[in-house]
This record gives sequence, structure tokens and C-alpha cells, in this order.
Amino acid sequence: MTGDERGRAAAGGLCLVTGATGYIGGRLVPELLDAGHRVRALARSPERLRDHPWAARAEVVRGDVTDAESLDAALHGVDVAYYLVHGLSAGPGFEERDRAAARLFAERARAAGVRRIVYLGGLTPAGLPPEGLSPHLRSRAEVGRILLASGVPCTVLRAAVVIGSGSASFEMLRYLTERLPVMITPSWVGTRVQPIAVRDVLRYLVGSADMPPEVSRAFDIGGPDVLTYEEMMHRYAAVAELPHRRILRVPMLSPGLSSLWIGLVTPVPRALARPLAESLRHEVVCAEHDIARWVPDPPGAPLAFDRALAFALQRVREAQVTTRWSSASLPGAPSDPLPTDPDWAGGSLYTDHRSTGVAAPPAALWRVVEGIGGEHGWYSFPLAWAVRGWLDRLAGGAGIRRGRRDAGRLRVGDALDFWRVEEIEPGRLLRLRAEMRVPGLAWLEMYAEPDPEDEGRSRYRQRALFHPRGLLGHLYWWAVSPFHAAVFGGMARNIAHAAEQPPAG
Repeated sequence: MTGDERGRAAAGGLCLVTGATGYIGGRLVPELLDAGHRVRALARSPERLRDHPWAARAEVVRGDVTDAESLDAALHGVDVAYYLVHGLSAGPGFEERDRAAARLFAERARAAGVRRIVYLGGLTPAGLPPEGLSPHLRSRAEVGRILLASGVPCTVLRAAVVIGSGSASFEMLRYLTERLPVMITPSWVGTRVQPIAVRDVLRYLVGSADMPPEVSRAFDIGGPDVLTYEEMMHRYAAVAELPHRRILRVPMLSPGLSSLWIGLVTPVPRALARPLAESLRHEVVCAEHDIARWVPDPPGAPLAFDRALAFALQRVREAQVTTRWSSASLPGAPSDPLPTDPDWAGGSLYTDHRSTGVAAPPAALWRVVEGIGGEHGWYSFPLAWAVRGWLDRLAGGAGIRRGRRDAGRLRVGDALDFWRVEEIEPGRLLRLRAEMRVPGLAWLEMYAEPDPEDEGRSRYRQRALFHPRGLLGHLYWWAVSPFHAAVFGGMARNIAHAAEQPPAG
């Protein structure tokens, strides 16, 4: 390390975090800040990071790891670059997209003089050739090799199942165990894995920033317990104080069928469940713990599996889940912003307007608006919303069971069932963008406005918008429009009614 590099590191070097809107990235940024680093967060949609508690302390920039120009700008002056981007979709070509993005990132990081790259990959079975791995694990392993060959000192952390509030692995384990006292399961529940607590993953990620330049290699990271998935479910039931679960294994459930089964029982959609299920076919146990030489384990770490579960459950029960697996957009979900220009010339834009007076102040109305979805539901025709959610899951979408990160508060970028929070003006506007599978783009806006003639009353306004894609999009709108009076009209009436009720307690 040169004198200049040592000086930059000692002063709290600049860290670039890619994937900052994702589950790990959204948690890593504040950890780096608290450790004294300066942080630049890269996101395709920076506005989704606006409401994070750490947003004012970090530099947030727009960019994409597949775009060289935006990467050059993001990597300028960076000491440590965190690569936390993964193509979890099992769709055609995802391995090539991951490969191309990693090569570009490695090339631009080397050109920018980055001191170290840190990558979080997947733990793979020892001695198994790449062709024997699941596509998801194979791609993660290949990305690690590309970054190690970049010419920039690189730390590749290889983890198996990450246990933390809101992680996809934890949510899958939680819902499978809680909802099914008797389970017919695929044979992979007997596969041994070495789970790790998310707080240990973050500790290793932060500590990797200070590794000396001669260290450039992969490290296995895991907790102290090696368990089968079946044992993990029994341990979860014990920690959550549930009755003993009966588990019956059958050999004929393929990864595809397993992902359908997971999608039916848990909020994790099929697009994400499949790579998770495929990865669980392999025994993934750490072969070494060399990371402790450079990132020493404090007393009580790595965290035992039962304690990791207890911490995660406590976070869920106290509504202190900072990020969830759904923080990242579902592959294939629309991301276009709402065409706000009144003279927008992008084609047809269908709208459904509703408005009603509310015998309650705007603050009471806003509490209902901000609390919509999840356990509170959508205040209208529950069966119709449930059926739409099931149809979306059958089509490979998110469905309506993603729920909410927090029961009472929303922030831009939050997943909300099969919607994504696109904009919030506290006390006035909530705009949601649909992530359900529809032939077009859809938004739902809800307004809480004061009554100009009576300060004790308010007015609720609601606007549904749909930008159709092709003939199928137009046919879709006209096919569902007869139900709008029941669905959207009932929604406006019931939200107004809920706001008029005295608050519970």
C-alpha cells in the first residue's frame, strides 16, 4: 500500500456500494458509515433511497453496473467498491448478463484505481465442477472468479443461507414452518447447510475494506452450526414456540415443483424461490474460517443459529425490519416512472377517478392511507384482490402476499403487496406503482386533503392510471373496467369510513 493509499484509508476512505436498494446493500451502507467510512450508494433509481434513515449521510448517485459511463462516474475517487448485484431471475440469458456486468465492473474499477473490490457470493460444494452446480450458484461463482482476476485486490465472501429479519431465506423458513404443521417436503430438506446471521455477514463485509493489498482471495463464511433444512425448520419451531412439526420427505419434487410449492405457501415468488430451491440441492459447508485472521470474531460471534433466529423474530415482532428481500425489484417488474406531464404524449393513459368527503381531519385519513395493504388489506372486495394476487403468482409475479416492511410507516421504494411505493408526500400523497403482471404500466394514487370549508373534515381523492402496452393492454383495461366501481369505488368509501372511526385503544 502506498503512502497515499494508507492516508486515504486512515481518513475513512470512500466506499462505493452497488445494489444499495437491495437487502444486503441497504443494511451495509449505515454499517460502513458508522465504521467511519464515506459512502457513495449506486442505484438505478436513487429516489428509492430518499427516505432511508442514512440517506443524508451518504452520497447517492444514479447508475447501472451495465453502463460504463455511469460506472466511471460512480467509481471516481473510490477506495473500496462493494459488488452486491445478482441476477436472481432464472430466465434465459441471466448468466451472460451477470458475466458481462462483472467484467465491465472489474475493468472500470481497475481503470479508476480502486484499492479493493469486495463481493458477496454463494458458498459452493467443495470439489463439485461448475457444470454440476445450480445455474444460480454457478453464476455467483463465476462472478467471483471474474472479480478476482480483475487485477484489483479482491475479497470474495461466500455465504450459504443468510438468516436475518426480512431475508428471503429467513422468510421462506419462517412461513414454511409456521403455516404447515405437517409438511410433505422435497428430498433437499435433508441436505446439510451452514447458515450465517446477517449481522455476521455485514461485519465481514465492513472488515474486508481494511484488508492489506496482498490479500486477494475467496473466504467461506458461516455460523457455528451445520444443519439440514429439516433441522432448521424444527429449530425455528422451537425458537418461535410452535408445536413440533411433522416432516415427510418425497423424492419426486423437482426444483421447479419445489418453487411452485414455496410460492404457494410463502410470500417468496417463484422467480426468487426457484434459485433458492435449486441451491439447496447442494451440501454447502465451510471448508475454512481464514477470514478470522483479517476480520477477528468478537466474543459470541459468529452468531449461533438459534440466536440469529431469535434476533430476526424480535425484529419482525417489533416492526424494526430495515430491509427485506423485496427491497430489490422483482425481475421483470416495471420500473417506468409515472408520466406526470399533463400533456404527456406517450400514448393512451386510462384513468379512474374517485373522490369522497371524510368526516375526520386529514391526519386521521392519512393514517389509514399510509397503513394500507399487508394485514390491513385494501378496503375493498377482498376476494377480488385475493384472486388477482393468486393469478399474479401463477404468472410468476409477486402476488399480494409480500406484505409490508413496517405496519404503520412507508418509505419510497418499499414493496407493498404487489405494488411498489413510488412517491410519498407525508400527510398528503401516496403513489404506488404496480409490480403485478399486467400488459402495461399501472399506478394508484391516494390523496388526503383538507376540506377548504371545514378544518375538522377532509377529502379523499383516488386515481388509478393505466398505460397499456399494445392491443392486449387496451383489451385488459376494458375487460376489467366493469369491476372498477366495486373495487375502486368500494375502496374509496371504505377508506373514508375507516378514517372516521375512533383510533383503536
